[in-house]
Amino acid sequence: MNEPTENQSLIPLSDLSGDRTYAWTRRETLQLTGGAVTLALAGLPAGTAATQPSPEDATVSTSTVELTINGRPERLDLDPRTSLLDLLREDLQLGGTKKGCNQGACGACTILVDGRRVNACLTLAIMHDGAEITTIEGLAAGEALHPLQAAFIEHDAFQCGYCTSGQIVSGVACIAEGHAGSPDEIRAWMSGNICRCGAYPGIVAAIAEAAGES
Repeated sequence: MNEPTENQSLIPLSDLSGDRTYAWTRRETLQLTGGAVTLALAGLPAGTAATQPSPEDATVSTSTVELTINGRPERLDLDPRTSLLDLLREDLQLGGTKKGCNQGACGACTILVDGRRVNACLTLAIMHDGAEITTIEGLAAGEALHPLQAAFIEHDAFQCGYCTSGQIVSGVACIAEGHAGSPDEIRAWMSGNICRCGAYPGIVAAIAEAAGES
């Protein structure tokens, strides 16, 4: 019997006559295996192997949530997986709250929930049934800007503006919490809000001015 070469299988196979043996190469093994799979699939109804359940086929139960958003009561039937950020932006069309990193690292989605700063991207809407929520749209009183909004304009505390809504909402809470006594304290308590444009000096100055007026 010939020794199998380097490219041959180590499993010998007797032929039909039984008078000699030979080995399958790896290529032949793969070809035969592929052919067997093809023959097996050929016997199945068309589309059986490739068909996967569509997400639309699954029935998703909804939960009813009652929220007060910027002073307006809302009763909503939601997919329980809906984040508070997606509820505001997609369902209620309140686009002032920005979706930045969507991981709670940048602070662009900061809102107030019962007066507390919250990253809206990290929390589910159904967790806040009965809560009062304030977004950037709810700070101004009609045409009159919130003092911190006016201070941001005065101190050029923004450039591209993407982080600005989260910065202002967080700054309002920072003042209310009593953490705006000095520039260093403001920087420490605003560290969860990132400005990629580097407008931090203006942001700190705006918060300090608004805190002095409060």
